Amino acid sequence: MANKNDDFLKKLLVTFRIEAGEHLETMSSGLLALERATVGEQRMEIVEKIFREAHSLKGAARAVNLAEIESVCHSLESVFAGLKSNRVAESPPLFDLVHQVLDALAGLLTPDEQLGKSGKPAVAALIQRLDYASKAAAPGKPPTASGPDQPDPGTGAGRLLPSVSPGSRTIRVHLAKLDSVMRRTEELFAPRLAAGQRVIELRETGAAVAVWKKERVKVQPARRMIERSLARTGKTNGAKRGQAELTKVLEYLDAESQLLKTIEDRLAKLERSAEHDHRSLSGMVDNLLHDVKEMHMLPLSSLLGLFPRLIRELARDQGKQVELVTQGGEIEIDRRILEEMKDALIHLLRNCVDHGIEAPAEREQKGKPPHGTLTIAISHQDSRKVEILVADDGTGIDVGKVKAAAGRLGLVPAEEIDKLDERERLALIFQSGFSTSPIITDISGRGLGLAIVREKVDRLGGTIAMETRPDAGTTVRIVLPLTLATFRAVIVQASDQLFIIPAASVERVTKVPDTDIRTVENRETIPLDGRTVSLVWLSDMLELSRPRGESAHNAKAVVLGLGADRIAFRVDAILGEQEVMVKGLGRQLARVRNVAGASVLGTGQVVPVLNVPDLMRSATKPSATQVTPASETTAEAGKQSILVVEDSITSRTLLKNILEAAGYNVTTAVDGIDAYTTLKTGTFDLIVSDVEMPRMDGFDLTARVRADEQLSGLPVVLVTAMESREHRERGIDAGANAYIVKSSFDQSNLLEVVRRLI
Repeated sequence: MANKNDDFLKKLLVTFRIEAGEHLETMSSGLLALERATVGEQRMEIVEKIFREAHSLKGAARAVNLAEIESVCHSLESVFAGLKSNRVAESPPLFDLVHQVLDALAGLLTPDEQLGKSGKPAVAALIQRLDYASKAAAPGKPPTASGPDQPDPGTGAGRLLPSVSPGSRTIRVHLAKLDSVMRRTEELFAPRLAAGQRVIELRETGAAVAVWKKERVKVQPARRMIERSLARTGKTNGAKRGQAELTKVLEYLDAESQLLKTIEDRLAKLERSAEHDHRSLSGMVDNLLHDVKEMHMLPLSSLLGLFPRLIRELARDQGKQVELVTQGGEIEIDRRILEEMKDALIHLLRNCVDHGIEAPAEREQKGKPPHGTLTIAISHQDSRKVEILVADDGTGIDVGKVKAAAGRLGLVPAEEIDKLDERERLALIFQSGFSTSPIITDISGRGLGLAIVREKVDRLGGTIAMETRPDAGTTVRIVLPLTLATFRAVIVQASDQLFIIPAASVERVTKVPDTDIRTVENRETIPLDGRTVSLVWLSDMLELSRPRGESAHNAKAVVLGLGADRIAFRVDAILGEQEVMVKGLGRQLARVRNVAGASVLGTGQVVPVLNVPDLMRSATKPSATQVTPASETTAEAGKQSILVVEDSITSRTLLKNILEAAGYNVTTAVDGIDAYTTLKTGTFDLIVSDVEMPRMDGFDLTARVRADEQLSGLPVVLVTAMESREHRERGIDAGANAYIVKSSFDQSNLLEVVRRLI
C-alpha cells in the first residue's frame, strides 16, 4: 500500500511541476509587463492577474504538501495585495526582489533534492524580505532600503521551460512519450519507401516478361517450318521417332505460351495490388506523420517569452536601456528545432546588448533615443521554411576591425583579405575564435558565440546571413526548416557511391558542355544566368578518387545555393528526386565534415546525407580548415612562458598546476611589485593576474605593463572575484585582454583564453 501511495505522489508531483511552471511563466511575463505599463487601469489588471496566479500556486503547493513553496506564495500574495491597495510602492528594487523569488521557486520545483536543500536558506531570506516589503514599505519608499541582506539570485538552473497552457478538450502528455510516438511514426517511412520500391521492381519484371514475349514471337516462323517438315516425313521407324520428338517440342512451346500468359496476367495483377497497397500505406503514413508533426509544433512565443527577462538583466548589468520588440510569435515550428535554437538565439541577443547597443549617454550624443531597440521578427519564407530576424539599432559592426582581427588571428592570408568584399568579411565573424572585443569577459570576447550559432543553424539544415550599417545597427537573418523529419532530396552518384543532397539547397541540375568550362585563377568555372560560377568535383570535396577516363563532354552538375553564393558540383550521375528521412549518425559521429546524417532508400541501401553549408565552405576554401596536430600544439606550448601573479598560495598553486599540465612554463609572483620586477628580469608570453593584492593590485600592474615600451604588447588576463560592471570597465580601461570571474572559473575556460591570446 505504501508503494502505491509513493507512486501516486510521484505522479502527482510531476503534474504539479508542470502546472507550477505555467504559473511561474505567467507571473514572470506579467511582472515584466507591469514594469512597462503606464496606464493605471492596465497596471491594476496586471497586479490582479499576478495576485491570482500566486494564489493558485499556493493552493496547488498545499495539495502536494510543499509547505516551503506555499509559504513563499503566501508572502507574494501579501506584496501584491499591498500593491493593489497602494500600501506598497512599485519600484525597481521591489521588481528585482520578486524576480529573485520567482527564480527561487523555479529552483524548488526541480526534482534534484540537492538543489532544493541548498536553496532553503536563500528562500527563507527571500520570505523575510517579502514580508518586510509588504509591511514596512510605503509609497515613494523603496522596500529594501533597510531590509535584510539580499540573497544570491542563483543561476536559474531550476527554471522551467514554458509549456503549452491546457485548454478545453485537451490532456497532458509527457514529452518522452510524444517523442517515442514521433520516432515510431518516422520509422514507418522506411516501409513506405520499400513498398514503392516493390512496385517499381514488379513493373520492371512485367516489362522483362513483355520483352521475353516479343522475342518468343520471332520463333513462330521456325515452328511453322517444323510443322510442314513433319507433314512431309516418311513412315519409317526413324522418321516416326523424330516426328514424336518434334511433336513434344511443339507441345512444350504451346504449354510455355500458356504459362507465359499466366505469368504476365499474374504480374499485372500483383503490380496493381502493390500500387494500391503503396497508395494506401503512403496515405496513412503521410497523414499520421503530419498529425504527429503537428503535435510537435509549438508557437515561437513559447521561446520568445524567455527573452524579455534575459534582456532586462543583461542591460541592467551593463548600465544600458534596451527595449525588446517581438513579432510573429504565433508561427509554429518543430519543438526540436525550438530547443536547438534556444542557446543560439541567446548568444545573438547577448551579442546585440554587449556589442551593438550603446550606453544611453553615447546614444544621446549620436542623436538617438537613450534606449536601444532590439527586434526579433519571425515570418514564413515559404510553406517549408521560416525566417528569424534579429536586429538592433546600435553602433553596427566595424568592417575595418573585422579585417584587422581576421589578419591578426590568421583566418585569411594577408594577401587575400583586401580581395574580400564586405559580405565575405562579415562572414568571418562566424569563425570559431573570432572576436573584435578588446577584452574577454564572462559575457563575450571569446569568439565562440557566433560560431555556435552557425553550427546550430548548419546542423538544422538552415542558413544564416548578416547585414550591418554604421551607427544604424546590425541584422541577422536565419532561415530554418519548419520540421526535421522528412524532406525532398536529390540523389546523385560520385565515385561509384550514392549521396543525398537536400532539394531546398539545389538551384538546378544541368549538363555542362566542355566548351563552357573555363579556368579562372586556377579554378574551373561555368557560365550560369549571366554570371560565372565555380565548378568543383563533388568527389574532391568528399576526399574520394575521381572516376577514371571521365570526359568533360556534357559533364553533369548540381548547382547549390547558400545565401548569395552559387557553386556547381560535378557528379557522375543524377539519379532523381524523392522524399527521404534523415537520421543522425550517433554520438560517435556527431560532427562529420560535409555529412549531416544518413537515410535508408527503398532498396535498403544506407546513403549519406550531405551538409550543404559544409560543402560550400570546402569548395570555396579547401585549405581553410587546417587542424594543428596535438603534438605540435603541445610542443609549441612548451616553449611559451606564463607569469602567474596571485597573493593566495592556494589559488597560485592551482593556476600553476593547470597551466603546467597544459605544457606551459610557469613562473609565479606574490603581488604586482614582485611581478613587475620579474617581468624586467625574464621573458614571458602572457600574464595571469589576480586583482586584489597588497602593494600593487592587478589593475595597477596592467596599467604599468601597458605604459612600458618593452612590455606594452604583453597579453594580460585578470582572474578575480570582483564581477561588477564597474570593475570590468576598469579592467578594460587599464588594458587587460581578458577578465575571468572566479565564480564562473573553469579550467578549460582559462586554457581556451590563454590559447587565444598567445
